[in-house]
Amino acid sequence: MAVAQPLEYLSQAQIDKFYRDGYLIIPGFLSHDQTNSLLLRAKELLDEFTPEDHPLTKFTTSDDDHIGDNYFLSSGDKIRYFLDEDAVDSSGKLTRDKAKAVNKIGHALHELDPVFQNVTLENDRLKALARDLRFHHDPVALQSMVIFKQSQTGGAVPEHNDSTFLYTSPPSALGFWLALEKCTPTNGALSFLPGSHLTTPITKRFVRLPGGGTGFEQLATPPPPSSEISEKLSDNASEGNYVLEVCEPGDLVLIHGSVLHKSERNTSAHTRFAYTFHMIDSSPYVEYDEKNWLQPTNAMPFSRILDVPNLSTAVH
Repeated sequence: MAVAQPLEYLSQAQIDKFYRDGYLIIPGFLSHDQTNSLLLRAKELLDEFTPEDHPLTKFTTSDDDHIGDNYFLSSGDKIRYFLDEDAVDSSGKLTRDKAKAVNKIGHALHELDPVFQNVTLENDRLKALARDLRFHHDPVALQSMVIFKQSQTGGAVPEHNDSTFLYTSPPSALGFWLALEKCTPTNGALSFLPGSHLTTPITKRFVRLPGGGTGFEQLATPPPPSSEISEKLSDNASEGNYVLEVCEPGDLVLIHGSVLHKSERNTSAHTRFAYTFHMIDSSPYVEYDEKNWLQPTNAMPFSRILDVPNLSTAVH
């Protein structure tokens, strides 16, 4: 009989809540100094943005208008800037100051910037969390970004799940969303449909199209959302009640790749900056194929999180 490993960081109650609801808020995951360092570095990167040599790429998570150019597809091993949908006019000019036009900076912050690398790849607390959660056998970090929900102009993000955009077979995406500023009902805090990871299968995936660009491909046989769906159904999920989660700077939100979530437009006078990155499991436990928009390179393969893989994983 296998002996359960003692928990290092999470409590069993937290683990149970994550697998029941599909997300978990961990208050104060980052120290005050860590949070401030990330926020300061994010603002420095905004200052370094030069619109003059930028292709004015827009960013959206909607089905009809996602990025399909080389600037996006070749960003996996770079630090690049993406703009709000309405930050560029019909002639390609910025409609507002550059610092307020950027929606996000990604996708290799965790590899190329020492401040973000330290929190992502050199974080003992994060490694302990990954061992406790047992979501993956041998997790790798594949992308990272700072999201700038600008005051008054930061756009809404529609309902989605992350495994659609970072697809593995079977699905294994896990999001780490770190609040760098206070997140409130008026500045675009995240909302979740608890338990939806148990009821909503992944029906499509975001892919590189054979003719160039990107699009959505329907899955012929969507993977089942859970092998224990009948036992774990959430009352909130069955009733369709979204829960808005306010966060303090330094709080971590763990996001199951199949849980539905969204955020509203920032209508307040306060920005809502966040740092987020994603992990997936690695081969041979899952397949991450060449259809995915984000591809590792020989020079920058996906970085492993754990020094020693987990011997087993939880059912999810």
